This record gives sequence, C-alpha cells and structure tokens, in this order.
Amino acid sequence: MASPAVLTPVKSRHGGLFSTRTAGGRIALSPSTPSPRTPSRQFQDINVSKDESIHNNFTSRFSRSVSKTNVRDSPKSNIARPSHTPKRLELGVSEWTLTGTGNTKQTPSRARKDGSVRARPTKTSTRIAYNAADRFIPNRAASEAICNVGVGKLDMETRPKSSSSSSSGEGSTVLANAASASAFEIGRGAEDEATLALESLSLNDDDDNTITKKPAPDAVAYQTSLASACNISLNTRILAFKPAPPESSKPIDLRSQYNRPLKPAGQSAQFRRKVLSTPERVLDAPGLVDDYYLNLLDWSSGNQVAIGLERSVYVWSAESGTVASLLECSADTYISSVKWSGDGAYVGVGLGTGEVQIWDVEEGTKLRSMYGHDTRVGVMGWNKHILSTGARSGLVFNHDVRIAEHKVAELVSHTGEVCGLEWRADGAQLATGANDNLVCIWDARSLGAPKFTKTNHRAAVKALAWCPWQSNLLATGGGSHDRHIHFWNSTTGARTNSIDTGSQVTSLRWSTGYKEIVSSSGFPDNSLSIWSYPTLVKNVEIPAHESRVLHSCLSPDGQMLATAAADESLKFWKLFEKKPGSAGVTRDGSSTAKASMVKQMTIR
Repeated sequence: MASPAVLTPVKSRHGGLFSTRTAGGRIALSPSTPSPRTPSRQFQDINVSKDESIHNNFTSRFSRSVSKTNVRDSPKSNIARPSHTPKRLELGVSEWTLTGTGNTKQTPSRARKDGSVRARPTKTSTRIAYNAADRFIPNRAASEAICNVGVGKLDMETRPKSSSSSSSGEGSTVLANAASASAFEIGRGAEDEATLALESLSLNDDDDNTITKKPAPDAVAYQTSLASACNISLNTRILAFKPAPPESSKPIDLRSQYNRPLKPAGQSAQFRRKVLSTPERVLDAPGLVDDYYLNLLDWSSGNQVAIGLERSVYVWSAESGTVASLLECSADTYISSVKWSGDGAYVGVGLGTGEVQIWDVEEGTKLRSMYGHDTRVGVMGWNKHILSTGARSGLVFNHDVRIAEHKVAELVSHTGEVCGLEWRADGAQLATGANDNLVCIWDARSLGAPKFTKTNHRAAVKALAWCPWQSNLLATGGGSHDRHIHFWNSTTGARTNSIDTGSQVTSLRWSTGYKEIVSSSGFPDNSLSIWSYPTLVKNVEIPAHESRVLHSCLSPDGQMLATAAADESLKFWKLFEKKPGSAGVTRDGSSTAKASMVKQMTIR
C-alpha cells in the first residue's frame, strides 16, 4: 500500500513549540482560526508534570538533531534525516494505523510472496516513556521500528506489518492530522536517536570498494618462505630507482669487457692482467720460406732461439742479444725444420733432401748425420735421447742418437706429409698430424699402430700442444679449410671441447702460468688469440703480422712468445707475464740440467 503523506512538525519562531502551517512546504488548507467543530489542539494535554521528563528529553534531542548538519545521506539506510528546511516525509519505515473519529477503510497488510515471515534479528531497542500520547498510537510495535533504526538495517520486504485495521467511528480528518502530528512529536525523538546511531556506525557509500582483508596465515607463511628462499626482504622493494653510475675517466675496451667468461671471484685477478698488444722486440728474418708445412723456429731451455732461413740456421741469444750463424747447407737443399733437444745443448736440423743433422751449439760443430727419409723432413721432436722425425712421405722415424744404428722404430699411419709432431712431457705418448687431416696418438710402449686416430679435422693438422697441468689433454688445430681447435682426452680418445677460430691455425702453445692457450693464425686474420680453458672464451686478440703467422715458440720461463711470419720478421710478445712470487727457470738450473743430460746422452 502507498505510504500516506503527513505534515512534519517543525519548530516555529513565533508562537508555540511546533506548527503545522508550513510543514512539508505546503500551506494548511484550513484557516488559521480554529474551527468550531475542531477541538482545540493544546500541547498541554500531554502530561508533563511528572518531573517534566518528556519535555526535557524531547528538547535536548531536538537541539542535538538540529546541530548535526554535516551528516551525508546514505543509501544504506532508509531513515529520513533532519534538515534545515521543511521536508515532506514518506512513511517508508513502518506503516501507521491511526485511529480517528471518521470512517476509515480497513487495509489488509501485505503478505510475503513465499508466505513466510522472516524472523527479526535481535536488536537493542530504545523505548520512549509514552504517557498521554499513547492514545494516538494503537500499534506500539510499529513505533518501535523507528527507535531500532541504525542498529540494524531494515528490510522493506520483511519488516513486520500491522494486521489490525482502524476501528470504525465518527471523527473528522482534522483529528487524524492532529493525531499524526502528535505521534511525530513522540517519534521525532526516536529519529534523533537513529541519527546518532548512524553517525556512530560511520556508514560510507564507498565501503565496498575500500574493504581490506587480513591475509590468511597460510599465505603469510608462503610469502615468508618464498622471500627467505630468494634472499629478499619483505620490507624492501625489489625494483627501485638508483642514481646512474659515474662515468669512467679511462676509455673502455668493450671487446675485452664483454668477451670475458663467468668466473669465480678467486680467478678474477688473472683476467684483469694487462696484455701488451705491441711486441717487445722485432728482428728481421730475411729468406724465411713461406711454407705452412715447415717448422723453422724453436726456443731452447738455455734461452736461445734457433731459426732456419733458406739454407742457413741462426741462433739468437735472448740474454746477450747476439746472433750467430750455426750452419749453412749446400746449394742443392734447404732448411726444412729445426728442433732443440731437451737440455738445450743440441739442435736437430732437417733438410729438404731427407737428411737429419745434429749440431752442438756451444762448440758450433756437427755431431752426426742420420739418413732414412727419401723426402724432406718437415717436423721433429725430442724425447730424451729419442729424436722423432716426420717426412713428406707420411712416415715417422724414431732415432736413438746414442747408437750407430739410430733407426729404432718406424710409425706408419699417415698418407700425407707429416707437419705436426709433439711428445708428451712424460714421454708416454706421441701425437702426430699430417696433410691427410688425421691426428694420431701413439703409445710409446706399442708403436706398431696408433692408439687413437682422429678424423674430425677437415684440413692439414700442424698445430699440436700437450697441456702442462693436465698430461692427458691434447689440443690440435686445423688448416684453412678447417679453422677449428679440438681438445682430446688421450686416455679415452674422447673429444672434450672445440673452438671455431674462423682462421687458419698454424700453431698452439699452452701457458705454464695461466690456464690459457695461445693460437697463431694464418689467413685471414694473421693474429694471436689467447683462449681461456675450459671456458674457451677469447680473452685477447692481437694483430701480429702483415702476413700469415707460420711458426711460434714459448720462452723457457713461459712469459714470452716468439712468432715468425711470411713478412720475414721475428717478433717477441710478452703475453704471460709472470705472477708475483712464482719461480721461473734460472740459468743455473738450465746449466745443471744440461750437464746431467750430457752425461746420460752421448751422441755418436
């Protein structure tokens, strides 16, 4: 049923306590003078003599209601709030059943659609002590609804309805209006109580958007364990802006910075070392034969460098800087290879005719000549008193220089010119490489057939080097059609690593002080490259010569590298500077080793 409109009593500045003249913004239809048939509406009918409790409560509540002007209406409550202006109220809170003298029509209460009545929640109700005004409110339960507002939100569909109808009688409409006004004089105090209750609740329309829930204990425990595992503090931000780092005053070599491998902190010092890109010394090497398959440069343990130039062999002393001519061969041949003995006292010389000569450097005399090869001897290697020689025919001979019948073994495996040959430091294995693209690893106890034969290279294999700190590690480098460095385990025959250098590999030398290997390149780079092992990262690349680098050799102390190229120059590079406190090979040690080797090895 529609809610009847009533006139809200407002405070009057002139006259009595309340007036209905301008309530709801309308002028009363009846004249201001009372009608003879209308009983006089005197508010003194209400019994206020009992300590004037009702009057005092009502006045105090009214004053508090008027002073609250900053309360915002909220859709969460259907209670009409007091305002400065007269306001027409719709009785949407409860339904009033007013009893008057006139005939009224009985109005049945609305029933719920489902036929059930929801039980009202328990609320703390504030009752008003009703006295004389009770005669105008036959349904007291309906008036209590106003007092309960603010404690719990009312449901428009489930609030209790008045089931009684107004009794029939005779009366006038004016009396009904007067009864409504009197009822609101009592109910206005309840309205103020509702206003104060709503203020205490601090209702806000945006509560649904600002509700924050306390995280569950399981979520907090998970976040704590995750932060602990990641070593992150929960009270700090993961991403934060920081000031830019200061600019470096020195130029930065981006290639050396970004080509360095990931390394432990303990090894960082060796990668911060400076490698000079300019040679320490440059010597002329006129008449150096530009042939990839020859080996014409070697550095002795006595700190002397021997180099073959056309038909002559020259010895340069690194200590004194003097150069001496050791020998000169006949005009029908040329120098094809040179190799120092382990004690540094003798040097072997291979000729284009296949002859092998042994010379005493200190005396400057030839000790003996050994024959057996029909073609040039392009490579040689010493293992104590055994001199191994490789020829263009693909044959490898072992010569015992102590006896007259020097040929003690013939190693047959290669079909191309042997251009690489290297004994392991302990003499247990021999590695050979040839123009047939094969790498053979021989066991010194059984030379009838190679222990391993590797076919991974696609070009001639000249560069061979045994690792000084891991005896069974062998590095091999291929020619211009291969350009790879392979690393082998000579115990199992397995390939452990590979490097694509992008250039022809002409020689390989391991560092004795660092876990690095240096490679010399031919076409197209003509450079020196230092690789870290086992990360295989190129630490340094140095443009070395104007033409391809043909040969290289390492100094006895492991710091200097000598390179000879087709541009007829001999250069010395300080690539592996000695660490502070490390011991090097001294001259006295070399002399002692030489003397002991001379006693053990007698060349006939």
